[in-house]
Amino acid sequence: MKPVTRLFDILDLFRDEYSHKQHLFLSRSAGKWQAISSSEYVRLSHELSLGLLELGVLPGTRIATVMANCPEWNLFDMAISQAGAIQVPIYPTISEENYFYIFTDAKVEYLVIYHQENYNRIKNVLKELPPLKGMFSIQKVRGVPLWTDLLETGRLSSGSEQLERVKEGIRPDDIASIIYTSGTTGRPKGVMLSHGNFVSNFKECASISDFTCREKALSFLPLCHVYERMLNYVYQYLGMSIYYATALEQVPEYLKEVRPHTFAAVPRVLEKIYNKVVAEGRNLHGIRRRVFFWALRQGQTFELNRSNGWFYEVKLLIANLLVFDRWRKALGGNVRLIACGGASLHPMLARIYWAARLKVLEGYGLTETAPVIAVQNLKPGGVKFGTVGPVLPGVQVTFAPDGEILCKGPNLMKGYVNRPEKTREVIDADGWFHTGDIGVMIEGKYLQITDRKKEIFKTSTGKYIAPQPIEQRFVESPFIDYILVLGEDRKYAAALIVPNFDHLKSWCRVKRIPYTSNKEAISDNHILRRMHQEVNQINHELGQTEKIKKFRLLADEWTVESGELSPTMKLRRKFIQEKYFLEIEETYRSPEYNYKEGPLD
Repeated sequence: MKPVTRLFDILDLFRDEYSHKQHLFLSRSAGKWQAISSSEYVRLSHELSLGLLELGVLPGTRIATVMANCPEWNLFDMAISQAGAIQVPIYPTISEENYFYIFTDAKVEYLVIYHQENYNRIKNVLKELPPLKGMFSIQKVRGVPLWTDLLETGRLSSGSEQLERVKEGIRPDDIASIIYTSGTTGRPKGVMLSHGNFVSNFKECASISDFTCREKALSFLPLCHVYERMLNYVYQYLGMSIYYATALEQVPEYLKEVRPHTFAAVPRVLEKIYNKVVAEGRNLHGIRRRVFFWALRQGQTFELNRSNGWFYEVKLLIANLLVFDRWRKALGGNVRLIACGGASLHPMLARIYWAARLKVLEGYGLTETAPVIAVQNLKPGGVKFGTVGPVLPGVQVTFAPDGEILCKGPNLMKGYVNRPEKTREVIDADGWFHTGDIGVMIEGKYLQITDRKKEIFKTSTGKYIAPQPIEQRFVESPFIDYILVLGEDRKYAAALIVPNFDHLKSWCRVKRIPYTSNKEAISDNHILRRMHQEVNQINHELGQTEKIKKFRLLADEWTVESGELSPTMKLRRKFIQEKYFLEIEETYRSPEYNYKEGPLD
């Protein structure tokens, strides 16, 4: 295998080792899967690079992409990097204010969009900016040239020698991309990542799996986020076929149709899959229902390396045959490894997935570290539940006196674009990057994340509360979709809760309770009593200062589009607290809710 030191060196793999691949990148169009082969990948990337040079693109030129996951993402990624330009991927769902800020801050000169909806979101912003030197779309957009026009320009170009000279001048330390953080608080910052940052990370991550070029991956998390993008390079480095979903709603259908061997997810996706499985189990009756929940209980006590003994392994085999096999079939039947990152997955869920022969490998990192700092692996001793695994080879980790995780390594960013003062705030004089996360090393080998430094708050009684572990415990409940723990400068902790309305509807049907709308449901006495029972049950597992004394149910579902969630489905705390300021105040002023104690049902 030829050495890969720059992003576009990946293309050499498809000229040689993987030249036989006829189905490399696939996307759904007109009801059919359309494929791009290895030879087409190499040729089309080359022609797009030539087209960019013909436009006048120079090394260092910033080219923004606002695109869904699709094969063309890879073509432009390689074309831009070969031309020495810098890709600025932008989330399609951000506000006009953030679009304007990023275009201005990054000094974007060219733009590639996916479809009409992307254009509609940014057309007003473009009017306020200096004219772009060029703009292209993947699908037809009124008044915007198609990307195939640029391809044709490159096809007719005679600049191949010039392109080779440009490629020879590109060094691993050169900036390949500026990725703007999702901005859960304040202005997004442009993270400058080099070719070497990406390459060092994806090559090490590729070594943790045992996949071959004969296997398939499904990609649905946004490629404009560094997590999915890095894994996209891993799949290519291993020569795997990649199937792209342009929206999360397509994922259940595509899992069954594509039957992938792997995919990447954030914990919330895995929690939703699990909650859906549990909801289906609750609809069973008699012996089938009892067997279902017996199987889940076996999963909750799963240990690696057959540590529970032979009798447990026999029970687990039965659980797989009777229950977990149907779960695997719902995911296509071939999935054996799931990459999980972006937040912490509860150890109980990790155990259940592993018990079901769905190996979830958790990792940890940030955009600034391209992204992986630590990740579980399939080597002996590579997984410990409740941790994010060993530190990635080549990366160094230490801890500040307050427990903050610090790291160094070839994956560490060049800095924040135009913000040297912010760079100095996070990278100290000794070169250590301050992650903002609190953690510990378990057994001298496994990194465990305990909380987000900036999210820990203090009550008016002087007690500190770490909200993430509390929230993580509550969203295990099938009744709760999202929860935001409150309490800074208050006497006690309270919460905003978005119920899992699908589960509530199912529960109401079983209980023969009329369900008309989400808005009416959150004020229904039967539902309020049940939600209070659920909160009270979970409170029994929490420390005294962590208990949720009051909560408010919300009828609005939280989404990326409505602003409560970041593109990786993290809570945007500041936004939520500002949006629901009145509801929060009313929650703290309201009297304690009295309900009759009884068994959970």
